[in-house]
Amino acid sequence: MFISKKDALTWFEFFAMLPEEEPLGPRQQEIASAVFSQLELAAEDRFQRLMAEIPGLKGLAAASGDIVPWRPELPFRTLFVGPEDRFPAGCRSCLTGTGLSAVRKTNRCDAACPFCYDCGQLDAIPPIGEGLWEIGGTRYREEDLPLLFALSRRPTGVAYVYLEPFMEIEKYYGVVRRFHEAGIHQHLYTNGIHANERNLAELADAGLDEIRFNLGATRASDHVIDMIAEAKKRFPRVGIETPMTREFYEAFLAKKDRILAAGPDFMNCAELHLNENNLANYAGESLYFLRMGYLSPMISRELTLRLMKRADREGWPMVLHDCSNHTKFARDIHQKTAEGGWFGQSSYGCEFAAPPYAAFLPALRDPEVVFLREEELPHGYRPGEVVL
Repeated sequence: MFISKKDALTWFEFFAMLPEEEPLGPRQQEIASAVFSQLELAAEDRFQRLMAEIPGLKGLAAASGDIVPWRPELPFRTLFVGPEDRFPAGCRSCLTGTGLSAVRKTNRCDAACPFCYDCGQLDAIPPIGEGLWEIGGTRYREEDLPLLFALSRRPTGVAYVYLEPFMEIEKYYGVVRRFHEAGIHQHLYTNGIHANERNLAELADAGLDEIRFNLGATRASDHVIDMIAEAKKRFPRVGIETPMTREFYEAFLAKKDRILAAGPDFMNCAELHLNENNLANYAGESLYFLRMGYLSPMISRELTLRLMKRADREGWPMVLHDCSNHTKFARDIHQKTAEGGWFGQSSYGCEFAAPPYAAFLPALRDPEVVFLREEELPHGYRPGEVVL
């Protein structure tokens, strides 16, 4: 069904009023999925038109993983602009290698970001365990790593995440050294608040390959920009990785020249991904689902593409990577395939127990969100009829 925007708004206003414990009937579910499809098509049309305005847009081809110029009819794993030799090895491992294993240790953070998946829950995150590390969902001690390397297929890369490693970065050096000796590419995420010359030097000496600063966590603070410059003296690759929000877009442009002068190799512009913890912080934004999975404000990827257009036009010396929901979709298909999964298997999916219908009302009231094709609903689906 190509439901009209007017009918979509009427139905979603009704769905938003229903008690949370009351599920939609089969025909109501058909209506809801038709609305989600219309919003997704509207968002993707906006994205495609923006992509067509970027002459230097290129990406990793879906079949081969090679870097080729973007063409709308070709499938891609991800897209970027900028020097090809600066495309991050950690992302290539994630998108074309044997996956990207998360190494988790720290359950605390020194920031409270509205875009954080754990927003409002930071004091309730359970610890990994004293002296323990979580790798692949299993607890290990550092001395177990030689056993793990001997018995498991080694990944092309690992990433240190969850939550802010620099809260206890001194515990990381030994583990980083062991992964380095095993020849596994490693990158680490940090907001940079507690980074300094000493601990950056220790991490580099341990063998960390790539460090990524969440510059949006501090609204592009001067200290973190200085730490990017300091890291460039020590690490093979230094980057920025931040969910793209209106606030970060403005903060980045306000300090663009200083940030570029710090010398980052790449900036991963992550499409803002919403869950039950951070959804309320983006009330009023026009949202869409990608393949009924990740929920995002349309403006997030739109801002990324605008920034990529500017970077391409001005010839910025770093890669701008469109780390979009579509990239995550391709990543999960690839990873399941690498694991020997069946055809079509993927871990990509929705993180909401039930769709937050009220959250889509701003998109349905937004005159800039245009449904590409509209048709009258068939009998039995129209507003005013009893539809179960």
